[in-house]
Amino acid sequence: MCTRFLLLQQHFREVLERLGLDQVPEFASRYNIAPGTPIPAVRTKVKKPPPGPHETDGTRECVSLHWGLTPAWAKTRGAGIMNARAETLAGKPSFRDAFRTRRCVIPASGFYEWAVLGRTRQPWLFRRGDGQPFGLAGLWESWRAPDGTVLESCAIITTEPNDLIRPIHHRMPVMLSPDQFDPWLDPRETDPDRLSPMLRPPDAGAMSATALAPRVNSVRHDDPACLDPAGTETGPQLSLEM
Repeated sequence: MCTRFLLLQQHFREVLERLGLDQVPEFASRYNIAPGTPIPAVRTKVKKPPPGPHETDGTRECVSLHWGLTPAWAKTRGAGIMNARAETLAGKPSFRDAFRTRRCVIPASGFYEWAVLGRTRQPWLFRRGDGQPFGLAGLWESWRAPDGTVLESCAIITTEPNDLIRPIHHRMPVMLSPDQFDPWLDPRETDPDRLSPMLRPPDAGAMSATALAPRVNSVRHDDPACLDPAGTETGPQLSLEM
C-alpha cells in the first residue's frame, strides 16, 4: 500500500533530466504527499485523450495528476482509487487499458508506512539505500464530467513487500529504478507479460528504513520536520534489523 510519499526538489529535477525532459517545471520539495492532491508525473504525450483511440508521438511530458484514479468509463467521479495491485492490473476493468497504454513515472525520494504498536502508529520512511531518487510506477486516466470538464488522475501500483517492509505492511509501492523508466514508458510495449516483471519488489538490502517522529502522521504537516527521526517520546518502536 502507498498512502504518503516524499519528493525533494533536487530529486524531482534529477528524475526529469534522466527521463529526457529539457524543460523542468518549478517544484518545491514536498515532505508529506497524500492522496487526493495533485502530484507530478511523467508520461508519453497523447494526441487524443481517452476514451478515444490512443495516439502518441513518443515524446514525454511532466503533468500534474490528481492522486486518486477515476476510470474513463465511470459515471461519477467518486473518491478515486489511490492504489492498484500489480497482480490484477491486466484483468481488472479499472486498470487493464491503462496498464497497456497509459503508464506514468511518479518521481519520489521515499515513501512512508506505519507500524501499529498497541494504540501507537509508528511512522517509517523507506528510501533507496544509496539515497538516490526513484520512480513510483503509476497508471493514469482522463475522465470527462457531464459538464465537459476533464479530470486527469492516477493510481500508484503496489506489489508484495520485501523482507524489510514485511514487518510493517503486507504491500509496498512499485519502485522503478532509472534503468526501468524507458521500458515502462515505452508506448510500443502493450504486452502485460513483458511489463509485469518490472513490478516486483526490490532487494531489501538495497533499501533503508528510518523510524520517524510522529509529526508526519498528520497530513496537515508538510515541512522538513516530517523527516525528524523518532525519539524516546514516541514510545516502543519496532526493529527492522535484517
